[in-house]
Amino acid sequence: MMPDQRAIVFDLDDTLYPERQFAFSGFTAVAETFAHRLGDVQTAVAEMERLFDTQHRSRVFNELLVQLGQPADKEFITRMIAAYRAHKPTITLFPGVPPVLEHLREGYKLGLITDGPAQQQRNKIDALGLTRRFDEIIVTGELGAGLSKPHPRAFELIAERLGVEACCCTYVADNAAKDFVAPNALGWRTVRVRRDDGIYQSAPAPGGGEPQHTIEDLDQLIDRLSASEAGR
Repeated sequence: MMPDQRAIVFDLDDTLYPERQFAFSGFTAVAETFAHRLGDVQTAVAEMERLFDTQHRSRVFNELLVQLGQPADKEFITRMIAAYRAHKPTITLFPGVPPVLEHLREGYKLGLITDGPAQQQRNKIDALGLTRRFDEIIVTGELGAGLSKPHPRAFELIAERLGVEACCCTYVADNAAKDFVAPNALGWRTVRVRRDDGIYQSAPAPGGGEPQHTIEDLDQLIDRLSASEAGR
């Protein structure tokens, strides 16, 4: 007999919207804020976007200053990072996400777990209008140091808040390097959305971190869930 309560919990970045959009939105904010140092805004943005797709992705600001022939002083880079994280992003959900969430609300409680600096992630959530679409949202940056994925705390907490047993929870995410270790260990169902243009589409899974199912787009989630439920 199927339990009364079931839950689908989602990751945010590159699962519900393209993470690249946020990065590029942030580059524009940085270029505009520091135009007195970085020069022409469009030129600076274009260079940061180019660097994003190189081995310098994690040090875009450092490398930008090198390319501009400027000293990569830590104080200025810290200010650039702060502007990037604090900006109000221009981002949109993947086209198929709103109808999928609306459909799932008819039969599931919906949750969201996302890693990252708290204010940065909350700005994303606000920009995407997600608060009204979910029953519970957990930003791991608000839980304390060391509690981001793959730590299980966020998963335990959201199941408790949703009032759903672990066996009736599903986590949908994109990054096999960290997203599925905890929910697998807790007895959740796990589904990876693997898009060709995803930032972490090639990320390898650690031991115990392989997703149980893989889809190419959220449109496929409903059919996959229906097949899984029928098999239980």
